[in-house]
Amino acid sequence: MNTKKIVIILAGIASIALFFYFDLQRFLTLAALKANRQVLLDYYAAHRLAMVAGFMAIYIVQTTLSLPGAAILSLAAGAIFGSIMGTVYANIAATLGATLAFLVTRYLLRDIVLNKFGSKLEGMNRELETRGFSYLLFLRLVPVFPFFLINLAAGLTRLPLRTFFFGTMLGIIPGGFVYVNAGASLATIDSLSGIASPRVLGSFALLGLFALVPVLYNKFKNNKETEVRL
Repeated sequence: MNTKKIVIILAGIASIALFFYFDLQRFLTLAALKANRQVLLDYYAAHRLAMVAGFMAIYIVQTTLSLPGAAILSLAAGAIFGSIMGTVYANIAATLGATLAFLVTRYLLRDIVLNKFGSKLEGMNRELETRGFSYLLFLRLVPVFPFFLINLAAGLTRLPLRTFFFGTMLGIIPGGFVYVNAGASLATIDSLSGIASPRVLGSFALLGLFALVPVLYNKFKNNKETEVRL
């Protein structure tokens, strides 16, 4: 491993260590967001571009380093920017952060990730490599699979970068909008668990099944062709 790669890895580790050492997670709570919402709105009114850029930078770093706080940042997007633009900003930032995590895994952390998560990622890796876009869309739409784990798994495969980027961007829109839209009505939220209700999760699962239709069709078609040859 060359010096540049070692420096990048050490910088990432140092950033994560500083995040927990200074307990920065205390700013990424529902209570903190509610307490500081007006301050954030006032700053946004006075410095729109700086606020958008700062928010997206924080979201990108959080996603790239797989730090806690994604749900709160999505709520913050809605509380500050509104449902529509908040979804746009959060989606772009989360997609860029996930893409960076994907690239870091592929080019810097492959051996480390394989040693730690190899057996857990084997099935997901196989499907991503063979089914590509459809399977990635399914993983993003169904909120059962941890976001960071999908980034790591995809980085270990030969999945093209553009497929990962656009599959992620499209796949996280429904879930992102739910949280951002909830953030636009921040005063009515008492806990994060109440945002993604069973009905909402069921809707995501249904969307995920639609994304798998091409995969299931190809499997059915391949099985039929095998039977014909036999």
